[in-house]
This record gives sequence, C-alpha cells and structure tokens, in this order.
Amino acid sequence: MELRIDPFEQTILPHLDAAYNLARWLAGNEHDAQDIVQESCLRAVKFFEGFRGGNPRAWLLTIVRNTSYTWLKKRSAVHALASIDEEEFELEDLSANPQQMELATASVERMRAAIDQLPPEFREVIVLREMEECSYKEIADIADVPIGTVMSRLARGRQQLRMILCAETPLNGGQP
Repeated sequence: MELRIDPFEQTILPHLDAAYNLARWLAGNEHDAQDIVQESCLRAVKFFEGFRGGNPRAWLLTIVRNTSYTWLKKRSAVHALASIDEEEFELEDLSANPQQMELATASVERMRAAIDQLPPEFREVIVLREMEECSYKEIADIADVPIGTVMSRLARGRQQLRMILCAETPLNGGQP
C-alpha cells in the first residue's frame, strides 16, 4: 500500500511556523495570529489550484500578510504588534549566573519594545528578513513592492531600531 501525501499539505504545511511568526508580529497577539493563520490556510486551500509552482513559502506569506492587514483594518488596530518569544533567540544557558540571565532578558525586552515602535512597513521587512530569513526578492514578492523599496525599508527600519536602542542606553552604563 502506497502512502499518498496531499500536494497542499506537502507544499504549504512546512511553512506554517513562518506564517504564524509573521501573523503574530503583525497582529499584536497570539490569539489573533492563530485566527489569521487559520483564515490564511483556508484561503490557500481555496486558491491552491491556481498556485503554479514557484516559492510556496513566499506565496503563503503573501496570503498571511494580506489577511493580517485585512484583519487589522477590521479591528482598527493597524499599528498593533505581537511580542516575541524568548525561544526565538538562541541564548546560552545563563541559569548558573542570575546577573547574566537578567541582562539577557532585559536585552530581549528592549528589542521587543524597539520593534514595537517601528511603523508596520518597517516591522514587516525586519521580521521577514531577520527572523524568517527571506531573501530581498521574496520580501518584495510578499509585500508587493520593488526590491529597492525592500532595501530602503530595511535600511530605514534598522536605522530606527539603532536610534531607539541607543536612546534607551545610558551613556555611562548606568553608573553614577
């Protein structure tokens, strides 16, 4: 007996984690992100026959992006942003050193807060590039903008992150 795998499952399911991550960052909370991914998957199933190959991850993330913005418009929360889980950062085991653990946790919280302050168009390219490791072309396809716009948004987003993070860092390291 031959096991037959559904083409949709084989093509799309490997990319659900990336879909959820993008939805969570754009939606602002885990519950809405789950609903967005579910709705996106329903749309993907509906239009899968029209998928002509290419990059299935970019195709799914495009659906997630569009669904997220539609969802946010309905909720009048276009500037919402999800929080990031500590699991997304590979940190060494700091449990033996509480001071290092506190510093690492503070760094993650600072980065969350800084990303929270970015405009949505910068936030999405930062998430897609830095967290989902999408290529510039994939991001351009997902966001439906030219590659030059992706590069510009990344540069401006990174610059704003630096400015936000530097503004929060005391010059003397907190020492009197």
